[in-house]
Amino acid sequence: MKDKSNKTYFEDALSEILLHAKKTGTEKISVIESSGRFLSSDIIADINIPSFDNSAMDGYAVMHDDLKNASRDFPVKLIVIDEIKAGDDFSKSKLKAGCAIRIMTGAGIPSGADSVIQVEDTFESEGNVFVSRSVSRHENIRFAGEDIQSGKKVFSMGCRIGSAELGLLVSIGLRNVEVHRRPLVKILSTGDEIADMEKSLKPGMIRNSNAYTLMSEVSKCGAVHDYLGIARDDRDEIRNKIIGGLTGDIIITSGGVSMGQYDFVREALVEAGFSIIIENIMMKPGKPLVFGVKDNILFFGLPGNPVSTMISFMEFVRPAILKMMGAIRISKPVVKAILAEPVSKKAGRRHFIRAVFFIKNGALHVSTTGPQGSGILKSMSDANCLIILPEESGDIEEGSDVDIQLIRHEEI
Repeated sequence: MKDKSNKTYFEDALSEILLHAKKTGTEKISVIESSGRFLSSDIIADINIPSFDNSAMDGYAVMHDDLKNASRDFPVKLIVIDEIKAGDDFSKSKLKAGCAIRIMTGAGIPSGADSVIQVEDTFESEGNVFVSRSVSRHENIRFAGEDIQSGKKVFSMGCRIGSAELGLLVSIGLRNVEVHRRPLVKILSTGDEIADMEKSLKPGMIRNSNAYTLMSEVSKCGAVHDYLGIARDDRDEIRNKIIGGLTGDIIITSGGVSMGQYDFVREALVEAGFSIIIENIMMKPGKPLVFGVKDNILFFGLPGNPVSTMISFMEFVRPAILKMMGAIRISKPVVKAILAEPVSKKAGRRHFIRAVFFIKNGALHVSTTGPQGSGILKSMSDANCLIILPEESGDIEEGSDVDIQLIRHEEI
């Protein structure tokens, strides 16, 4: 929904952006290179994991009936007839009543055994083992298919492959896996005052921190970035740079989207063939955000102040990138916390306040990181969350429950 001044509410802006974020194509890659990628199809196991019943302990494979009366005062004596180590062929081993087979963790359970007594509860001497307690049937046995059953779904389409997922994929014998292609994100900075890292600063110039912040954020999402450099405050130069980015899936600019005399991004965007969908969003920081579309290419014109750039990316660009990569979860977690200080706010815009959460008396509390100016990047560095205050709220009192978004967590 837009108000009369062509401003869009946050939730409507996010919904509109995600509507235009189309999934990328798929590609098959090596499992060992798949960490951080998103599955483009379900994974079904064709084997059991583990593939055979095995011991969860170092000890002795036994029949539990033999140990019904075992105790510390009256241990039961069993004859040790064999030994099975992890990796041994156990198929010909067979346990008899009154006997035990020495067994190591991970070794297959021999025929006839129904339990494993751990070595700490035993004493072995002259070919016999003395057991000082009883055991229950199936104690310390890991059964075939206990982790994964053949024919069952292991992972759903859209699952992000992490360390445990990668290990499971290898366990079921996959060498390659099909994932969504990583979007190519073109990054462009605008402004006569911007200088790259290798340039010396002249009076009135500032470092191009936004480009490198955005590169880092894009990489954290799992996408690929390509830096287009700096476009001066010239409509033709900005337009040409945008056109040069049309080989990507997403183009991000920083700066030049307000209503100043030298803010040319909107005009350049239209001249490059994009349709402008969103021009302003009722949020703070980050109101002057321009979102446009050309075919399936998304354009995000982010505000130039460093904090506005970062928060706009987190709230809009990041979810779009993740959706394009087929992610199931695209939002960072939001939880409740107790506000440790009063916060001033005027109704009308959604506020994202840089803050730190902490535990006090078993409850989650949150306090701001200090001054909230959109050019104060240090307050973003100090933050581990954002306090989210809805559009309709006014001043918030100390002790109030507020929503906080966890920004230093990698949950998807």
